[in-house]
Amino acid sequence: MQIENDFSKGSITKNIMSLAFPMILAQLVNVLYSIVDRIYIARMPGDSFLALTGIGICLPIISMVMAFANLFGVGGAPLCSIERGRQNIDEAEKIMGNAFIMLIGSGFILTILGLLIKKPVLYLFGASEMTYPYANQYITIYLLGNIFVMISLGMNPFINAQGFGRIGMITVILGALANIILDPIFIFKLKMGVRGAAIATVISQVLSACWVLRFLTGQKAILKLKKESFHLQLKRVKRIIALGTSGFVMSFTNSIVQVISNTTLQLYGGDLYIGIMTVINSVREFITMPVSGLTNGAQPVIGYNYGARKYDRVKRSIIFTAIASISYNTIAWSLIQLFPEFFIRIFNKDLMVIETGIPMMRIYYAFFFLMALQFTGQTTFIALGKAKHAVFFSTFRKVILVTPLVILLPRLFGLGSKGVFLAEAISQFVGASACFITMIFTVRKEIQKELNKELSTS
Repeated sequence: MQIENDFSKGSITKNIMSLAFPMILAQLVNVLYSIVDRIYIARMPGDSFLALTGIGICLPIISMVMAFANLFGVGGAPLCSIERGRQNIDEAEKIMGNAFIMLIGSGFILTILGLLIKKPVLYLFGASEMTYPYANQYITIYLLGNIFVMISLGMNPFINAQGFGRIGMITVILGALANIILDPIFIFKLKMGVRGAAIATVISQVLSACWVLRFLTGQKAILKLKKESFHLQLKRVKRIIALGTSGFVMSFTNSIVQVISNTTLQLYGGDLYIGIMTVINSVREFITMPVSGLTNGAQPVIGYNYGARKYDRVKRSIIFTAIASISYNTIAWSLIQLFPEFFIRIFNKDLMVIETGIPMMRIYYAFFFLMALQFTGQTTFIALGKAKHAVFFSTFRKVILVTPLVILLPRLFGLGSKGVFLAEAISQFVGASACFITMIFTVRKEIQKELNKELSTS
């Protein structure tokens, strides 16, 4: 019997790109999804800079929401790929069902908790009396639609894991197009400003969530979302959380670093430097999406072949992913270093922001080309089910490296705000290199161990 979307056969490049290409397109569109609010708000009449800075203060909270979506989505989807590679469809569906229930539960808890503590949290995250009203307006509405964000972000990986990259792409495109169309209507025509941007985002996520659920409960899905799979089993929950902790830690630590960066920048540079960091983070989202789409496309292929014991194809998948990722990141890094003003002007045309932001951007992205190694390493660890390794390197770069450096460097050598941006550059060099080198040795050891098992049983 022919298996649908069998990644153990055919061209490695074709298998990966058949998933990666629609994911890359989806991620590129998703760029507009996630940053279009900031682009429109930057063009609002009046206090557009304060409004943009206010949204920047909300980004750590949004990252925390994404962290929980990654915990269950990124945790469950690779396990589904491995089980599908083993032809264990029933177990794969139960993993997906368990992940869905945990997404829904955590979504409701985050909404209630967020609404209760939002004011002190926003001030803790770097809000001032000038920026708090804008941050409060945006995050209140965003939290009310949080459950749809969780479903859209958390369940879409299960579509991609089945080999339906185009369907996964539509999930993102549907939401992105809706957001692009609705943003100017709510922000400018209805004159709702920041509130309008948040409403447009929530409506867009509702549409994406409905699309995801419609597909996963429909006939075309290989793995279907069924009520009988919703019963939580401790063993499955532990497996999902163990593997998803990497994505959770990555998003959560991003949030923590954003908080520490914002508070440090508020201390040394005020709202101006928080605004610059908001712009730089927006650019980062823009340029990392293609390589993120590529590595996400490789993940099901690596996991499937690992489950199917096709170890040579596992190696070749990793090599292709690494080369393609490094090539892209090098081009992106070159463009940023050569044309920083162009990227800043996408989000802000204030001359003070541009003049101050250009050297900060060059420092922040000094070793960005090496981040391809981090992406490839993390993807491989997750695809092989190496939860501890994935978690460690997520923690290592952001918590062990960036956080202390953000606190210490501004106090050294008179660096001030510049030290915050330098901290990211140092972490890119050290963290990415360590992750990739460890991944190479781990993969070699793991494959050799599996081959020895096969020899001993034959």
